[in-house]
Amino acid sequence: MSTDRDLLYLSRADVEGLGLTAVETVDQIEHLCRERDAGRVLNAPKSLLRPVDEVLFMTTLAVSEDPPYTAVKALGVNAANAHQGMDTIGSTITLFDRATAYPVAVMDGSWITEIRTAALSAVAAKHFARADSETIAFIGSGAQARSHLDAFLELFPLRAVRIFGRGQANRDLLRQKAEGLGLAAADCGDPRDTIAGADIIVSSVPQAGGLEPFLETGWVKPGAYVNLIDLARTWRQDSLREFDRIIIEDAVQEAEMSPQMIPAELIGEDLLGLVTGRISGRTEDHHRIAFIFRGLAIGDLALAILVYQRALATGAGRSVPS
Repeated sequence: MSTDRDLLYLSRADVEGLGLTAVETVDQIEHLCRERDAGRVLNAPKSLLRPVDEVLFMTTLAVSEDPPYTAVKALGVNAANAHQGMDTIGSTITLFDRATAYPVAVMDGSWITEIRTAALSAVAAKHFARADSETIAFIGSGAQARSHLDAFLELFPLRAVRIFGRGQANRDLLRQKAEGLGLAAADCGDPRDTIAGADIIVSSVPQAGGLEPFLETGWVKPGAYVNLIDLARTWRQDSLREFDRIIIEDAVQEAEMSPQMIPAELIGEDLLGLVTGRISGRTEDHHRIAFIFRGLAIGDLALAILVYQRALATGAGRSVPS
């Protein structure tokens, strides 16, 4: 139990420098999912406000008995920032001691948001992507694409990366990153060519005025695994029915969100059922499987706890009066 009223402050550089791995984050998220199933984790649905089309403010909240912490994340998104060479997301996370209800740490949440999203994807991919997956395709080439490449490279024998995106600078960064990791990388000019034949597909196109769905399930090869972390906004809704299975991260949360990501009749299996064994992972080699999600507070809590514990162990960050 923490009784120290000073706060540990961790900048983005502090958080990034802790060396957390995809395997660690996946294990922590799966642990908290099982704890939630046992009633020892509470996860509030996301809350959001959109004052104008390109600006979004959002909060997440989750509390756990083991480890005994609560995390509250506040996040802002402005898609127009990209036109000025600025990050589109700004975020902070406050971590509380569950027993005392005192805040114990404030940390940059932008990197955590990137990594926890990739970690949630990796939890699903571990069960649904084919173990021999070698080619990964990215529709959208920003921070989420880069963090997903790191996470999936830990789990699969990737050899080739295909890239389709709207911004040349981000495409170049992703291509250079992939090549620096020893992978063959292709900057593609057509979305169909990008995903056709790929083993794993990640779509992460941010919300923007005038964006119309342009991807079709029919382009996805049998046996592929698809991560739709853009709430399926880039996929033609009528074609989603062609997936053999669709999994979301939290059926309870999704039921309270408006608008829902996909038609209600397509919402069934979720990540909690997967982690607890109530639903199976891949059962057929030829199935095309989609994981569609908007983000889960448990992911933020899992990463915030790992960051805090590693920071205490390594002396990272600095103490500030609360």
